[in-house]
Amino acid sequence: MKKIYLFILVTCFAGKLFAQTPPANYATALNKFKQLYNNNQPDSVYSMFGPEMMKALSQADFKSTTVQLKTQLGSLLQADLESYETPIAHYKATFQKAVFLLNISLNADNKFTGLSLTPYKAENNATASTSAGSTALATDPSLVESPVTVKTLLGSISGTLAMPKDANGKVPLVLIIAGSGPTDRDGNSPKLGLYANIYKMIANELGKKGIASLRYDKRLVGKSTTSIKENEIRFEDYVEDAAALLNMFTADERFSRVIILGHSEGSLVGMMAAYDEPIKGFISVAGAGDSADKILTEQMKSQPAFISDGFNRMLDSLKRGKTTDNIDPALYFIARPSIQKYLMSWFRYNPQREIRKVKAPILIIQGTTDLQVTVGDAEKLKKAKSDAILDIIPNMNHVLKEAPADKEKNKATYNEPDLPLKPEFVTAITNFVLKTTR
Repeated sequence: MKKIYLFILVTCFAGKLFAQTPPANYATALNKFKQLYNNNQPDSVYSMFGPEMMKALSQADFKSTTVQLKTQLGSLLQADLESYETPIAHYKATFQKAVFLLNISLNADNKFTGLSLTPYKAENNATASTSAGSTALATDPSLVESPVTVKTLLGSISGTLAMPKDANGKVPLVLIIAGSGPTDRDGNSPKLGLYANIYKMIANELGKKGIASLRYDKRLVGKSTTSIKENEIRFEDYVEDAAALLNMFTADERFSRVIILGHSEGSLVGMMAAYDEPIKGFISVAGAGDSADKILTEQMKSQPAFISDGFNRMLDSLKRGKTTDNIDPALYFIARPSIQKYLMSWFRYNPQREIRKVKAPILIIQGTTDLQVTVGDAEKLKKAKSDAILDIIPNMNHVLKEAPADKEKNKATYNEPDLPLKPEFVTAITNFVLKTTR
């Protein structure tokens, strides 16, 4: 199905978006859109677009897409508010033939700066560590799971310890550090539309080999709590959280060794958390090879010019130590004012420098069909740490599963909670852990 111009909703950064009530003009715009869409008036809908959307999508393309959409979905019967995080409102849109999530954002002139349909998934509003019940993954029978909580100066970090049932003496422990965004201990994020269960799957696979694991909810996610708000979070906070868990478990007599596994942004977090802790191994999975500002600038090149240009202007300001409060709503997904100081703190660190400081044996793993991090990133890390092991896994994507290079088919795996991890990945991490613990 061809889609209406997609306002990009995937956020790359940490911090929970707090639920709010949308301004009254959103209801007005929604009702007008519904009326015009149902009356087959796509040109009139197009007149509601802001200049950025008109620049990114021609009237003819929008009309043909909308006509096709109407044929496939039928009329829009009802739109119920699901959530609102400035400036995006999410509505459960019930069409005659299907249900989608309708996402809209408006500028100061009440013009659309974002309008999209994305798959609808009913969220479990409980603060359980797993995502919607339908995505929950069973714990492998070889494991016993128990809750873990570590107190921090500003709150607490909540996680799950997975212990082999038949452990004979001390066992190795792997600390799993999550990637970017509001990601929970199992590797899911309803806010990002991510239901992949990757960290729970890693725990299960390690357990089958007699290896314990610890995974946890990031700050402001799941059961982890903090007294600070999104605009006060800094990259170093995530490093401190990981270090607190390491400090607790490196002294635990049940474990023979502690190994860090950092995924995506968690790779850099893990490198830095390892400095003063006696870890026996470090695994970087889909870890960036450049500082975040360079990575994001590269990713922005695939976006419409008005998004990438606006990001670059904001980035120039951050490099001068200044935030940009008056920013185009189309950039809120990546550079809203409340996360700009976090970005500033994150941009400060270069993974190539930080990995050199890790004294333990290192395994660098990268998939060839990863849409977010490239094989070149892994090669940069390897060059910076020549004695590290580099394992390139064919046809593995960012969520560590078998995936083609095709963008849409690749992204579809992000919402397949039962799709297993790439077998070569499982073999690589278990062999490395077992080797480092001999």
